[in-house]
Amino acid sequence: MSTKDFIEKDFYKVLGVPKDATEAEIKKAYRKLAREFHPDANKGNTRAEERFKEISEANDVLGDPKKRKEYDDARALFGNGGFRPGPGAAGGGQFNFDLGDLFGGAGGPGGAQSGSFGGGIGDVFGGLFNRGGAGTTRTQPRRGQDVDTEVTLSFTEAIEGATVPLRMTSQAPCKACSGTGDKNGTPRVCPTCVGTGQVARGSGGGFSLTDPCPDCKGRGLIAEHPCTECGGSGRAKSSRTMQVRIPAGVTDGQRIRLRGKGAPGERGGPAGDLYVTVHVGEHKVFGRKGDNLTVTVPVTFAEAALGGEVRVPTLGGSPVTLKLPPGTPNGRTMRARGKGAARKDGSHGDLLITVEVSVPKDLSGKARDALEAYREATADEDPRAELFEAAKGE
Repeated sequence: MSTKDFIEKDFYKVLGVPKDATEAEIKKAYRKLAREFHPDANKGNTRAEERFKEISEANDVLGDPKKRKEYDDARALFGNGGFRPGPGAAGGGQFNFDLGDLFGGAGGPGGAQSGSFGGGIGDVFGGLFNRGGAGTTRTQPRRGQDVDTEVTLSFTEAIEGATVPLRMTSQAPCKACSGTGDKNGTPRVCPTCVGTGQVARGSGGGFSLTDPCPDCKGRGLIAEHPCTECGGSGRAKSSRTMQVRIPAGVTDGQRIRLRGKGAPGERGGPAGDLYVTVHVGEHKVFGRKGDNLTVTVPVTFAEAALGGEVRVPTLGGSPVTLKLPPGTPNGRTMRARGKGAARKDGSHGDLLITVEVSVPKDLSGKARDALEAYREATADEDPRAELFEAAKGE
């Protein structure tokens, strides 16, 4: 989420709660809406999926006391898209301007990283409004970039969870110059921005807007002797392999966020996040429907007609015994509770067992005689009689 979205979106309205709602009221509203619009309950409904994303986004902010305070402060400052200057601002009143212009530099050099709030909305305001005076020389820490990667798991690994090695390539401090950008390790403070990485763009109404410094590209430092490895940027491509734990129960196409596992930050800034898209292979025996596993079990005609006990395999566990009642029809689905995929709360889904009557291709003489006798004994029964009667009615 961009800083602009952070300010303009009314998260209280999204969750349907008042601005003075308690943490318990926010949590209750989120849970109710999440159940209603969850993708698993709205298969193929893109509007419900978008609504679920909005609800999750609002809860991510309002459900965190620190983020909620930053959000409330930002909304109070930029009420209705306009900046309300504090006491002493020239002219008083309210100054309206386009928030898109204000945050036009976000995500570029020296700006907040896309998809996050960086070090917090307070850091963004500290850079946008020239409050430190011309003598400020503090260089701002910069958050590392988010990194996207993919991993392919077997069906069993997705159900049970797995620790997998991931090799990632991302921007990191250059090892040759220790991230300074200068091959001698002695960059100088940029005289244009005095080390802030930003320059003022216009003024009025008691405040000024800032852009990344064009001379140092937002770094606040200039390399007198640019590093040959990174060209003076202080950043270079870095490859590393890390062990990542994929939780049990992940689904094909699911995107997992691992906080702080992305590219390292600059000047003490936090690392970015790692986003892992999971691909899941198929299983020869088992399938999946949400948190439930599925399996088709062949049974003989005698077992279906007379009833009996049938052993059924489970994924990674001991077999279960399925009791077939007499007269079990082909295609009937029965349930073995707790033998499915793991859920976030630690519980498990079920194993859905579908019965498939197996017809033998070859019969022994004794078996054929028995079936001929059965056919004669049931010659007066017509299983298609109701079918033809129903057809006449139409």
